[in-house]
Amino acid sequence: MIAELLARESEKTRPPLQKALRRAARRALLWPEEASEIVRQNRSLTELSGVGPTLEKHILRWINDPPELPPAPEIRKGFLTMAQAQATLAEKPNWLSGIKGDLQMHSEWSDGSGSIREMAEAGAQHGYEYISITDHSKGLKIAGGIDEAQLRHQRQEIDEINESLRVVGKKIRVLRSIEVNLNPRGEGDMESRSLAELDIVLGCFHSSLRKKEDQTERYIAGLRNPDIQILGHPRGRIYNYRLGLTADWPRVFGVAAELDKAVEIDSYPDRQDLSPDLVTLAKKAGCRISLGTDAHGPSQLAFLEIGLASAIRAGVKRQRILNFMTREELLAWVAGVRSARMARFSEATSASSTASIA
Repeated sequence: MIAELLARESEKTRPPLQKALRRAARRALLWPEEASEIVRQNRSLTELSGVGPTLEKHILRWINDPPELPPAPEIRKGFLTMAQAQATLAEKPNWLSGIKGDLQMHSEWSDGSGSIREMAEAGAQHGYEYISITDHSKGLKIAGGIDEAQLRHQRQEIDEINESLRVVGKKIRVLRSIEVNLNPRGEGDMESRSLAELDIVLGCFHSSLRKKEDQTERYIAGLRNPDIQILGHPRGRIYNYRLGLTADWPRVFGVAAELDKAVEIDSYPDRQDLSPDLVTLAKKAGCRISLGTDAHGPSQLAFLEIGLASAIRAGVKRQRILNFMTREELLAWVAGVRSARMARFSEATSASSTASIA
């Protein structure tokens, strides 16, 4: 409620207060405690990220005299706070401890602030068996996307890091991956042979994300792209900035289930994409769910709690979430998806040959 009030207040003010209010609205999603509880304990609200003396006065006024608040607009609707996520996880404590890894994050190779080793060390602190380094691919220059040659060099670094982790007896391993940039036709921007050498591939749309018309065919094309196994942050929404795309979601998730591919809950607080309503639809369709923090630094691996809480609230079963798989199980699933792709290609080729003969 406070995040929404801060956002609404920003719409009535001018810079620099406007910017401070918008920033505080986003940061409110990450507050680990409810503001009302802090007030009840006679503590200062300035303990919370983004709250200074001026904003504290606004928030205290709202807490002491709660205003009438209409429903949030779609662009700010369906976002969990960290406090809500932690309350949900407290009811199922074995879920968070059962997570084996994080399947989306970035390093210094593209637009992240941490090295691959630093991200691996952060993953180890969370007790993970694996992390997936999904730096951006070459088509996304604005995010420092890497090309095929850089990807090969990155693989060498990952291999060296994994060997050093093995030598010192650490269980965590870095999965060789990438966040492939998909165009609106579902086509990737990297050579298929380079992607086939990776452990797992995430595909995401980064362009034409403000279209109003139905984008179902875009998603189906992306899912049918033979190079990817996970469709990342599908809607492309960002809190109070971009609404994201629309589609016939039951149909999209049905195709994902048919292909045994996964759709992602991007757990970054500003994204939370799939949104909670779409997580429910994905669960009904029976498709697999992947959790990724989209972390751009080691401390952001904590964001996974938001995505996991969203899955729990939607009633997704643990066996449908990739992150509960061991590393061996995850790689076996990827191999199965790739084998099924080859089988479909062989069947199509055989049918085409038979038709030509006839």
